[in-house]
Parts: sequence; structure tokens; C-alpha cells
Amino acid sequence: MTTDQPNPLDALARVYVDDIDSALPLYRTLTGEEPHAFAFRSLRLAKVGLFLLIEGADEHVRSHAATIAVRDIDQVARTIESAGGKLLEGPAAGPNGPRLIAQHSDGNVLEYIQRT
Repeated sequence: MTTDQPNPLDALARVYVDDIDSALPLYRTLTGEEPHAFAFRSLRLAKVGLFLLIEGADEHVRSHAATIAVRDIDQVARTIESAGGKLLEGPAAGPNGPRLIAQHSDGNVLEYIQRT
């Protein structure tokens, strides 16, 4: 990627809920936006503004500190590995574009999604 623009576009606050349907009205009101709902593996998810609601998350999923939208997922992978981090999943196709899960060299685990 050759651009003067930064690779990260925005960060989504991960909100773990027991019942996504009952949680949605609050986040619709907070953001004024309609949710983009989708499923991934055994999870039900909904992006509402900068919130990512997640129903059905186990401890592995809950260990992810944030979801970061980026321009170039391959650049993220190279940068994390060159800084001593590890790719735990991906890069691979996801429900909303290429994604990866990475553990940074400081131990934090983050999900990255390339906007398509």
C-alpha cells in the first residue's frame, strides 16, 4: 500500500451481550444508526455505529481487546510480525472482508478487518 493516509480507519468498541435483540434498541438510540447484523461461526453480531455487539462469545473471543478497521490487512500482518507479534488467525476471508486476529508483542490480542 503506497499512500499518505494511515492504515487504521477506526476502532469498534466490542460489547459482549447475552441477548443481541434486547440490546439493540439502546445502541440504535445512542448512535442514531441502524445495525448491520451478521453471523460468524457460532456468534451473532451487529455493528451499530462504532459499537460491535457480540452474542455467544466464549472466553477466547472475549480476550480480543478491539476490532480495528484497516485499509490493508496484509500490511497489518507484516507490521505485527516484524514487531515481534504473532498472527493467531488469518489473514483470511470473513463475513465483512479479509480479517485476522493478532497477538501484539505486548500480549494484547486484536482483530483487524479490511474494509472492502
